Amino acid sequence: MKKLNLLLGGNLRQYVMIIALVVVIIFFQIITGGILLSPLNITNIIQQNAYILILTTGMLLCILTCGNIDLSVGSVAGFIGAVSAVFILKINMPVFPAILISLLIGVLIGAWHGFWIAYVGVPAFITTLAGMLIFRGLTMVILQGMSLAPFPKSYTFISAGFIPDIANIEGINLLAIITGIVASALYILSQVNDRKNKKKYNFEVSSTGAFLAKIAAIVAVINAFTYSLARYKGIPAVLIIVVSLVLIYSFITNKTIPGRHIYAYGGNPKAAKLSGVKTKKVLFWVYVNMGFLAALAGIIFTGRLNSATPKAGNGFELDAIASCFIGGASTTGGIGTVVGAIVGGLLMGVLNNGMSILGVSIDWQQAIKGVVLLAAVSFDVYSKSRSRSV
Repeated sequence: MKKLNLLLGGNLRQYVMIIALVVVIIFFQIITGGILLSPLNITNIIQQNAYILILTTGMLLCILTCGNIDLSVGSVAGFIGAVSAVFILKINMPVFPAILISLLIGVLIGAWHGFWIAYVGVPAFITTLAGMLIFRGLTMVILQGMSLAPFPKSYTFISAGFIPDIANIEGINLLAIITGIVASALYILSQVNDRKNKKKYNFEVSSTGAFLAKIAAIVAVINAFTYSLARYKGIPAVLIIVVSLVLIYSFITNKTIPGRHIYAYGGNPKAAKLSGVKTKKVLFWVYVNMGFLAALAGIIFTGRLNSATPKAGNGFELDAIASCFIGGASTTGGIGTVVGAIVGGLLMGVLNNGMSILGVSIDWQQAIKGVVLLAAVSFDVYSKSRSRSV
């Protein structure tokens, strides 16, 4: 087990979820007759799940702080979508300032939640449950029970648009192909540099053969993915947003002092406070960040739907929370990665998409996702119990 963990970069749980994702993809690819991995459907999976992946990134940081969650994110997303619709369609505000103000409102909502949780001491569950009710009600008040639509193309572009190609080649998007090559080169350089640094400080590293096999497999996946995008319309604009957020938040959590403080807080709040970590400030900013990402997710969802509706955002919080736990986050906090949470979100997204293609009813889809969540958390509990007994 130790050798396997070393081979997988010291993160066995995350790679188990990646293997599970691959198995699920292969299963649905076979049972749907190749529809799942068709270029059109791959693009659909990205656009259909982008807002959940964004919420998942923010939710992970909340969960890292001692297993706290934010139950309001779906309602906040729906509320921000409604607010942006009022700005653009009723007040006739230009799209760009309307989006900026909407994001700022999301930040203020996050600060409101963070104040009650961090400085007043109201439990996160209660505070965000209240927020869920408040902003769901305000959404219905603003929209007066009706939908607002349609939006300008400049608004819907971020969720449903594609990055223009750099050449006009029939049947293939050159920009997507080049992006795959560049991404592969950057990945190889980062892995080589990381391995070199580990050797420099006498950390254990996997064998050269295992290292090369891992790189070859991931490079193949990257280029197969971008080639598939190239065969349809190219790179979705929302994919750029999601990938940028994953890279930024991975860097923050792994390489910066605030990121280390979040993990320290989740591991042991009292010890972190005695070590000089400003725990209240950490908790406050985690929820400010969640408010911002909930607002962004709301704008993206509203743009994809091309309509602001009173029921927008229902159940988003459950998908985000489930994605984090499936992706390896601990229920007690302090353990989890952004990449792992994204893997969990993709697993949920592929399950949803594959079952929809097969015509599985929404009722059964919910039941199956519940079983997957229970299995993932049970695996986490079992792994911890074994590590303590060793």
